[in-house]
Amino acid sequence: MRSILFLCFSFLYLLAEAHIFVYHRFDDPRYKSADTTATELTKQFEYFKTNGYTVVPLEKIVQKLHKKEPIPDKWVAFTIDDAYKSFYENGLPIFQKYGYTFSLFVYVEATNKRYGDYMTWDELKEASEYGTIGLHSYGHPRLQNLTPDQIVEDTQKAYDLFTQNLGFEPTIYAYPYGEYDDKVKNTLLENFNFQGILNQNTGSVNIKTDPYDVPRIALVAEVNLEHKLRYTTFAVEWFAPEVFPKDGVLKRIHAKVDPKYKKLKLYITGEGWRDVDVVDGIVDHRLDIYLKNTRTRVMLGPDVFTISNKIINKIKPKEKKDVE
Repeated sequence: MRSILFLCFSFLYLLAEAHIFVYHRFDDPRYKSADTTATELTKQFEYFKTNGYTVVPLEKIVQKLHKKEPIPDKWVAFTIDDAYKSFYENGLPIFQKYGYTFSLFVYVEATNKRYGDYMTWDELKEASEYGTIGLHSYGHPRLQNLTPDQIVEDTQKAYDLFTQNLGFEPTIYAYPYGEYDDKVKNTLLENFNFQGILNQNTGSVNIKTDPYDVPRIALVAEVNLEHKLRYTTFAVEWFAPEVFPKDGVLKRIHAKVDPKYKKLKLYITGEGWRDVDVVDGIVDHRLDIYLKNTRTRVMLGPDVFTISNKIINKIKPKEKKDVE
C-alpha cells in the first residue's frame, strides 16, 4: 500500500506546475493597464503568504529546468519588466517588507539616457541587493521586426552597458512585450549565453518547460489570483499561424497535440472561445477571421485553464513602450 501511495505522490509531483508572474508599474495611475497598486500588491502577497506558497528566485526554477528536475507545485517567482521608477519608489518597499525576492528586467536605453520614468543605474545597484537584475533589450524593439544582425546589435549594446554600469553580466533575458518567434529565439541562443529567456505567454512551469521559453502570467490592475493560479501549460506543436497575416485575415489554425484528444477549445483575441476537432493528434481548423487587434493571442487547450498560447502582432512604425 505504501508503495502505491508513493508512486501516486511521485506522479503528481512530476506533474507539478509552478507559476512565474510579471509586473510593470506600481501605484502609477497614469498607466492603469500596466499598473499594480500598493493595495493590490499587498493583497496578493498576503494570499501567497497565508496559502502555503513559497517565493523563490527565478534562477532556482531555471536551474531545475536545465537539470530536468521536478518543480514544487506551490513555488512562485516574481518578475518586473522595464525597471520603471515606480517599482523603486512604490513596489520595492513592499517586496522588502515581505522578504520576497524578484527578477527585474532593464530597458537599458531608458536607464542609460536617464529617462525620467525609469530607474537609474545606482537605483538598480541598490535593488540588486534584494533580487536579480536581468536584461530587457536596449531599445525595447519588436524583435520579430528586426534582422538577426539587428537583434544581435541591440542585445550586445544592452549587454555591454549593463555590464559596465552594474559590474556583472546578465544571465536572464525577457523579450520586449513578451513577444518572439523562432528567428528571435534562435538568434539569442546562438549569440549569447543566457541561462533563461522569458516570454509572456499565459501558462505554468513544469519539468518539461524549455528554460529558453519560460511563460509568465501578468498581474496588472485588479486580478483574480486564484483564477491566475489555475493556469497550466498544454503541450502543443504549432504550425500555423506563424506570423500576423499580411492581409489581416486569419485563415488557419494548424497544430499537433496528444492524439488522445478528440476536441479542444480555441481562443482568438476578439473572437472568444470555440470548439475545434482533433483528428489523429492534428488540429487543422480553417477559418476566415479579420483580426481587429494588432496584437492577437491564440490559445488552444482541453479547457480554458489548460492552454498553449502564442502571440502574433502587426508591427507599427512606432509603439508605446508602456503596456508590456
